[in-house]
Amino acid sequence: MYIRQIDEAKEETLLLRGFTQGNEPENQKMFKAEKGEIWWFSSQEVWLGLGKDPKVSAMLKIFRSFFFKRKDRWPLDITLDARGFTPEQIELAINGIILGGYDLQLYKSEPKPMSPFFGTDGRLHVLVDVVSEAVNEKIILAQKTALVQMRIMDLMNAPASHKTPQTLAKWAVESGRKNGYKVSIFEKAQLQEMGMHALLAVGKGSEVPPVMIVTEYVPERYTKTIALVGKGVTFDTGGISIKPSANMHLMKSDMGGAGAVLGMVELAAQLKLPVRIVGVIPSTENGVDGSAMKPGDVIGSYAGKTIEVIDTDAEGRLILADGLAYAVKHFKPDVLIDLATLTGSVIQTLGYEAAGLFTPNDSLAEAITQAGESTGERVWRLPVWDEYKEEIASDIADLKNYHGKPLAGAIVAAKFLEVFTDAHASWAHLDIAGTAFGDNEFAPGRAGTAYGVRLLREFVVAETVAH
Repeated sequence: MYIRQIDEAKEETLLLRGFTQGNEPENQKMFKAEKGEIWWFSSQEVWLGLGKDPKVSAMLKIFRSFFFKRKDRWPLDITLDARGFTPEQIELAINGIILGGYDLQLYKSEPKPMSPFFGTDGRLHVLVDVVSEAVNEKIILAQKTALVQMRIMDLMNAPASHKTPQTLAKWAVESGRKNGYKVSIFEKAQLQEMGMHALLAVGKGSEVPPVMIVTEYVPERYTKTIALVGKGVTFDTGGISIKPSANMHLMKSDMGGAGAVLGMVELAAQLKLPVRIVGVIPSTENGVDGSAMKPGDVIGSYAGKTIEVIDTDAEGRLILADGLAYAVKHFKPDVLIDLATLTGSVIQTLGYEAAGLFTPNDSLAEAITQAGESTGERVWRLPVWDEYKEEIASDIADLKNYHGKPLAGAIVAAKFLEVFTDAHASWAHLDIAGTAFGDNEFAPGRAGTAYGVRLLREFVVAETVAH
């Protein structure tokens, strides 16, 4: 899709105009500009209601929903009347418009046709008050971000039959080659030599070997290194502590943290951000066979800590333990953030509206929270007080991976991860179990959201401005 800003609308294109309540056109009293309201003023002009005070998430959803519902019927040329929009609102609108054309029909033999507007021949003209470099930058940002988000959605929505740890590794290698960043893939034999005992233990029940994916984007000049660690379980049966069958098919999504990290490193390289970004992704299947890790086992870890495995379905924290320890030891990052679809507990606490944020660092918590508010990918901070340490105390090992209680599950998981950060002064954990994959109007069932890509992008950009 070709996107450009203009200062005069073309008559032959479909004109899309957005109005807020109180700013609706006087020549049509029946149009109230309520959130999501649509009025076809003519065959060549449509009005879209944005509500009284459109929030970030609402604005994204309004534009995405409008374009999604007619994704097979749009003309090649569309003009978005963005006069009166801020550059930030223009970015939101364009992001929503592009995502409205996301095609979920990944494996259909006879997919329904999509409008060519969403292809290379489509043209979106953005009508602005004054053509400016600020708007042009937001147009580029919106387009690059949305295209990366859709690539991550494809990964999230792929089933285990089409997605293994090797699939994620191949994706990273191809992206690194195309976008100019370094990628290293550690295979099973190397992981054994390195002492990645926790990652290897989780993968014992699968015929598909685990991998560790390490990506590194290094700009010409930088003063800060941010390490991102993403959980990459490409399918999670729960292991011997097997999950109920009813929703197990959704466990293809248990690599949402890996997806966010892969997407952020690719986007950072495309945007040439002046920050060194390291992505560490431990990836495996959590399968069931005679060799699988068992409840009660004591396993090692890259950090040298021994872990009593109480529940094999608490596997994400095990592989993250090795990933976090590796990132700290080899890259010495200024900021360390891990992302994982980790616990059902965080969904019980926050539902599907926000991710759980865990960090003892107040300034980091504020920066991530602000990035969430700015992008609509919201977070909510929960405590990581030392009083919760006793929940991971083990009689026979250094710690245990699960406390076995129906309370504070997300917090206890965060306290487990904290052990492997080497007391890093600027560490944060994001539990994205409720936000990375869920029910929405854009899919008949649950689908990937690429949550975390825009959040991390905003956080990193803000960090560059602050320093």
